[in-house]
Amino acid sequence: MDGQAVVRRMWNRTFAGIAGNVSIDENGDRITEYVLKDLNPVTQQFETVVHYSRGVLQHVRHRSIHWAGGRTEPPLDTPQCAYDGSLCPDLSLPDYALLSIILSSAVIILAVASVITYRRYRLEAEIASMTWRVQWHDLLPLSHGRTRGSLTSFGKRRGSLATISDDDFSIGDGNKQMYVQTAIYRGSKVALKEINKKVELNRALLLELKRMKDLHHDHLVRFLGACVDPPNCYLLTEYCPKGSLQDILENEQIQLDWMFRYSLMHDIVKGMSYLHGSDIRSHGNLKSSNCVVDSRFVLKITDFGLHCLRGGVGDESDDQDSYAYWRRLLWTAPELLRMQQRPPEGSQKGDVYSFAIIVHEIITRQGPFFVADKHYTPREIVQRVRAGDRPSFRPSLEGGRLLRQCWAEEPQERPDFSALKSAVRRLNKENESGNILDNLLSRMEQYANNLEALVEERTSDYLEEKRKCEELLYQLLPKSVASQLIMGQAVIAETYDSVTIYFSDIVGFTALSAESTPMQVVDLLNDLYSCFDSIIENFDVYKVETIGDAYMVVSGLPVRNGTLHAREVARMALALLQAVRGFTIRHRPHDQLKLRIGIHTGPCVAGVVGHKMPRYCLFGDTVNTASRMESNGLPLKIHVSSDTRKLLDTFGFFHLEERGEIELKGKGVMRTFWLLDEVPAAANGPIKSIQSGSFKTRGERL
Repeated sequence: MDGQAVVRRMWNRTFAGIAGNVSIDENGDRITEYVLKDLNPVTQQFETVVHYSRGVLQHVRHRSIHWAGGRTEPPLDTPQCAYDGSLCPDLSLPDYALLSIILSSAVIILAVASVITYRRYRLEAEIASMTWRVQWHDLLPLSHGRTRGSLTSFGKRRGSLATISDDDFSIGDGNKQMYVQTAIYRGSKVALKEINKKVELNRALLLELKRMKDLHHDHLVRFLGACVDPPNCYLLTEYCPKGSLQDILENEQIQLDWMFRYSLMHDIVKGMSYLHGSDIRSHGNLKSSNCVVDSRFVLKITDFGLHCLRGGVGDESDDQDSYAYWRRLLWTAPELLRMQQRPPEGSQKGDVYSFAIIVHEIITRQGPFFVADKHYTPREIVQRVRAGDRPSFRPSLEGGRLLRQCWAEEPQERPDFSALKSAVRRLNKENESGNILDNLLSRMEQYANNLEALVEERTSDYLEEKRKCEELLYQLLPKSVASQLIMGQAVIAETYDSVTIYFSDIVGFTALSAESTPMQVVDLLNDLYSCFDSIIENFDVYKVETIGDAYMVVSGLPVRNGTLHAREVARMALALLQAVRGFTIRHRPHDQLKLRIGIHTGPCVAGVVGHKMPRYCLFGDTVNTASRMESNGLPLKIHVSSDTRKLLDTFGFFHLEERGEIELKGKGVMRTFWLLDEVPAAANGPIKSIQSGSFKTRGERL
């Protein structure tokens, strides 16, 4: 009749049921077995692939689940971003961000376009303005004589403008000079070169003329403009009166030492380095006749740019069988010689080759492409260089690795002018920044070194003695007063409304002196006042004088310091008193030196008295009162007047004790005080005090 007993007998048993075996576990729960069946896509039959029984999952061997979509693994229980996408960040930009990006991009594009348009418009405006253009009527021909100077680079003598002035000077030989046309333009002498071609002012030419006008460098001849009014068509350039480099090298009367030669090379390298970095890019016709020297002996490079007006290397109308035609090609690089149509602007590596030939000219002074022991015509030299024989045909040179690199057969092996600038600078370390004129002056300075050294030595001795005298005078008188006396000015006595004066002397000094030898007394005073002097340097005070054992110090003059003079003197007095307590007398080490101090504040007059031995003295009742305060004081005490006490009270960190009323000679009854110390809790402003012979810093509170 007990149903629970019947049920408990069914637990943990297995028995046959209608649908098969029924298993009950120990908790009375039926243990259900499951199978997972998968549709085989081949047989179209459901097949058991997994058994699940009693919490154990068993896969059927050699059967796998065919997952949808061709996957080999089961899908995730939960999507990676969850069903609502909350697990993945929203990387999409909001509408306002997209709008901001679009607007910013539009603004940037418009700004860049505006800048480009403005620069283009400005360039076109500058091109159209033709600032380089010179009117023929603005040129004034030179009269009375001829002008000689940097000549071979400017073409043939021409017209009434080719003149020579008797006061001009050229370091070249007049017999070898050619004459350049010159004129006066805007008050300055300019060089002219005639344009033998028809001038067509197209945009490319206008742009190049503008670039030439804007080009400025110390070692490039400045392009001043062009006159294109037919039949008077000329290029105007800076006039260099000292001749071309070729003129200088061919003049045997001119002696060039290595300092000058390195300076010439350095100038060429600096000019070409700038030219290669500019819009002109290259020279194309670099040779010694195109290197000219101005009035300051600075070498400059000319005949660059505007090749459509000048004509290129070998492009002249001369007969190709002439000596002049082939000589002009001696500076041309071999790769350019082999071209059927050489570019008039040449190439940067070709300029390096031309520079090497010029340097060889400077070194040997035998003309371009000098070959020792043999004589070649310019035509033979050019043809051999063009042929590219192995080894390459080059001028004779002993050593010179740098030159061999510059005239190497392969252009890629040649250095650029930036590297050449460093190389020449190393060769010319002593004069790397100087031109010929600077080096001339340097040489003159070297010749005068002995005299300058002697003068400098004597001047140094004089200045040292002058310094010693001034330092001694500054110790005897205030610096401001001494400076006026040194400058010969009269020192006028000056009134000071408020100063604080300190007097002190040694109690019993007369008896001590009587019991000591004079040398012992001198040593005592020297030791004591040396100690005092080292202490007062830390305060804004001025030591007036020392007479015997008396010591007088003042603050507030000659430089006024407001009301701080009372504080400075009070601190100094405390420091001196503390130093005296630890002072040891050399010949009487067991005796205590007793210092008596008096301080008073008031007005006074200060001035210099005497001429032979001038002294800075103080006058007024304040001095007498301060002296009375000291003489009526007590040993190892600081006697302070009521006027000084009033100022000290304004600072709030000095400890004073009232002494009472005393009778002072000549002053009557006065109320005085003893200055004891500073309040230890003061915390505003550093002060100096003496303890155990050393300085220590303590705060103050205002």
